[in-house]
Amino acid sequence: MRFGLDVSQHQLAWSDIVARARFAEDADFDGIWVFDHFKALYADPKGPCLEGWTLLAALAAVTDRVRLGALVTGMTYRHPSVLAAEAVTVDHVSNGRLELGLGASWFQREHDELGIEFPATPERIERLDEGVQVMRLLMTSDDVSFDGHHYRLRNATYRPRPIQQPHPPIWIGASGEQLMLPLVGRLADAWHSFGSVEVLSRRWNIVREHAERAGRDPRSILRSSSLSLSEPWNEVRRTIETCAEAGIEYLVVSFPSEGHSHLERFVADVVPDFR
Repeated sequence: MRFGLDVSQHQLAWSDIVARARFAEDADFDGIWVFDHFKALYADPKGPCLEGWTLLAALAAVTDRVRLGALVTGMTYRHPSVLAAEAVTVDHVSNGRLELGLGASWFQREHDELGIEFPATPERIERLDEGVQVMRLLMTSDDVSFDGHHYRLRNATYRPRPIQQPHPPIWIGASGEQLMLPLVGRLADAWHSFGSVEVLSRRWNIVREHAERAGRDPRSILRSSSLSLSEPWNEVRRTIETCAEAGIEYLVVSFPSEGHSHLERFVADVVPDFR
């Protein structure tokens, strides 16, 4: 099992975020994850919330080994051409340590407050589908054109190429069984979702079916979920075990409300049994 740490950047100063990131690297976590929102999601809604992609670039410059990603970036927030340029930049600053997490967006209130368009669900999923295609084209080819319903390219070239070839791994966060999971099967290098093992197993069957329809090997898609440490330790261990049995290979650990010492205990007493 691989473990990443969600540093939960809202309500934190830059120095606190750096401390969490350096702890994750020193503790041998596989990844550091931020979220991509412009407002704090919990506690004081007027509290600080540093922007996700500039934060990833900054964290890339103050870490050496651990991989970095946003879980996940809503395609509504930026044109995919702009996001591709940001992703390639972070890939270079990090020397090839970026995980490219994408999603269809969900937080309507944030969109409304900030004047960002929030289309209906089917359109947001269409935008994600087209956006992934646009980003892949720009990260891998020159003089590319694309004619979608929402995005278009005209003989476009972006340089430099990513350090990771052909591009950083594309993670898609998805739960919707009608539209999102088929998209994962067609396009994702990694799939992140929430829910019980039974729910995730049912959803995986949908992803697997659509990957096979697209001529892809489902085994090439990394499966990921989230792990809360705010449970008794025997429950935490049981959750990891059942996730592993269900084929989940990566768990993103939420920074525990119990504080840093609780996370240290997880690293010392639990992680070694599952590596």
